[in-house]
Amino acid sequence: MTNFDVDRMLALPRLSSLRLSPDGHRLVVAVGGPDPEGKRMRSALWQVDPTGSAAPRRLTRSASGEAGGAEFLPDGSLLFTSSRPDPDLKPDPDRKVQALWLLPSGGGEARLLADPEGGVDALAVARTAPVVAFGAGVFPGAADFAADAERGKARKEAGVGALLFEDDYPIRNWDHWLAPRRRHLFTATLADDPESPLPASRDVQPDVETLTFEDTGMALAPDGAFLVAARHDLSALPDILEDLVVFDVATGDARVLTPGDAWYEAPVISPDGRAVAAIRTTFGSPDEASSVSLVIVDLATGDQRALAPDLDRWPEHPVWAPDGSAVFFTADDDGHHPAFRVDVADGRVTRLTSEGALDDLCPTPDGGSLFALRSSIGSPPRIVRLDARNADQVPTELPNGIDERGIVAPGVVERLTARAADGTKIGSWLVRPADVSADRPAPLVVWVHGGPLGSWSSWHWRWNPHLLAARGYAVLMPDPALSTGYGQAMVQRGWNDWGGTPYEDVTAAVDAALAECADLDPARTALMGGSYGGYMANWVAGQTDRYRAIVTHASLWELRGFHGTTDTGIFWEREMGDPYLGPERYTRHSPFEHVSKIRTPMLVIHGEQDFRVPVSEALRLWTDLRRHGVEGKLLYFPDENHWILKPQNARLWYATVLAFLGEHLLGKPFERPALL
Repeated sequence: MTNFDVDRMLALPRLSSLRLSPDGHRLVVAVGGPDPEGKRMRSALWQVDPTGSAAPRRLTRSASGEAGGAEFLPDGSLLFTSSRPDPDLKPDPDRKVQALWLLPSGGGEARLLADPEGGVDALAVARTAPVVAFGAGVFPGAADFAADAERGKARKEAGVGALLFEDDYPIRNWDHWLAPRRRHLFTATLADDPESPLPASRDVQPDVETLTFEDTGMALAPDGAFLVAARHDLSALPDILEDLVVFDVATGDARVLTPGDAWYEAPVISPDGRAVAAIRTTFGSPDEASSVSLVIVDLATGDQRALAPDLDRWPEHPVWAPDGSAVFFTADDDGHHPAFRVDVADGRVTRLTSEGALDDLCPTPDGGSLFALRSSIGSPPRIVRLDARNADQVPTELPNGIDERGIVAPGVVERLTARAADGTKIGSWLVRPADVSADRPAPLVVWVHGGPLGSWSSWHWRWNPHLLAARGYAVLMPDPALSTGYGQAMVQRGWNDWGGTPYEDVTAAVDAALAECADLDPARTALMGGSYGGYMANWVAGQTDRYRAIVTHASLWELRGFHGTTDTGIFWEREMGDPYLGPERYTRHSPFEHVSKIRTPMLVIHGEQDFRVPVSEALRLWTDLRRHGVEGKLLYFPDENHWILKPQNARLWYATVLAFLGEHLLGKPFERPALL
């Protein structure tokens, strides 16, 4: 037992969006944490010395904080987005627009470049020219940002909040409606004078009402002459295509680069401007799981070839080597998320790291090294350096990185392996207190991850097992069928079989852990999950009484109804088919069908702003549990989405969960959080 609690975890600096300057002399990273009032998370940009010699230095400071994902211009200036107010205007407390700012390379004050009323939501910069691209929402038919602002002002003054959709689909995404503004992409060339405002921005395709409804990637050519972006095509309903489109920055001419045969995203343009690397995901069908690969597409001809076609892993976040000879990427791999290198000439793949989870790969200008953020189940992200060629390295943690204030997560982390009924290996992470023994076994809490295409492989801010370990619980985190990092066959095993093989794999992992670890108490177990993990929690509740308690967060309950209320139900048709022609697939794997068999006490948690798994799922679940006399509790957050993000809400989330677990696993009276 330790004093590691929610407040101490919230105090840990949250590193994200690592970037390396073009000359290789400066690292910039977003560092998040609670604001002074402790009511929301905010980020600031920090500069870190790549040599590790100098102490880190904070670059930005504002009440609103800065968004992650800052980008360097060729001259070393830094672009970032923030909702901080324009210092040259009278403050307007009601206006919180995510605007585009520039921090000069030589230091000084950041200056405002663009503040469209629809907000800036993504950034891309050219490698050798002062050209920038960004996403922003605009009203249909608005000729420019000024006209857009007038439309917004008129709506506000009229008190209008209504939205009209005309044959649109989807109409919302994650936690926001896709109206009245539609997301477009813009480009602009910065003036040589650092004090000059941003020149007029070009809408790369103004006549398209919905260019993209979420940021799935864009990249500028090294000289800024053209932009490659992933664009949704809604004309193919009942499917949604995502192709790569090339936009000429000077003329606005557009051409589709990919053939509409798959979902393309995360484009990155080669240093010579002749090719683009991207992630390609096949559509899948009820009989065949989607698959993910890394491809290179010739920008002149559209011809493409797969890089690393024999690598049985799903690549993510490709980055070109500075000389164009290789592409670096990351991928889930047996409970880790290592960095990989693939040589373009011969397709040879090198796994650069074997343990931990790496992200934000930043090649040095000479191509010899990479900087990255590395975390693990037991440690939060830190800045590391590794060689760009050597296999299975242990990255070197950067001296004088961002301090974590000496806090070390208390749980002991161990890797376990079980065998499923068909012989498949099921990997799990076990986090337990250091002071448990066979004489003092720990109660076991099983956590099922979301996705369902995902893996437990890195430090987790929202679901942190060490907070439970600090209170005497052991936490088992299995990767059942549908988990990534174990090959395509592992995904196929659970495809269109949500309540079948994945459930059996979770059971096998739990049975093996209890059999192998004498310091776990088989008589005191609980199960928790969020999103698909919440689905599995609901499914488990209707299949077995082995658990004393179940916590289900943002969970799916009745899949046929979920298809029509989630933000993009069509996506699920790739796995479960057309619900209008074949609803039996949805019905067969709906936990709702087994409500009469549920006896286990359940804690249901949901956020009102969750459009991915709408709150209607929780309301239906809660009604059904009460009508069937199941003991339970409902924790509702009116101001959260699929994730619980605000510090005060995270405190209440953990307080309620721990009180619920304490009641059913430790025999303690339920202690209602004081603020609930």
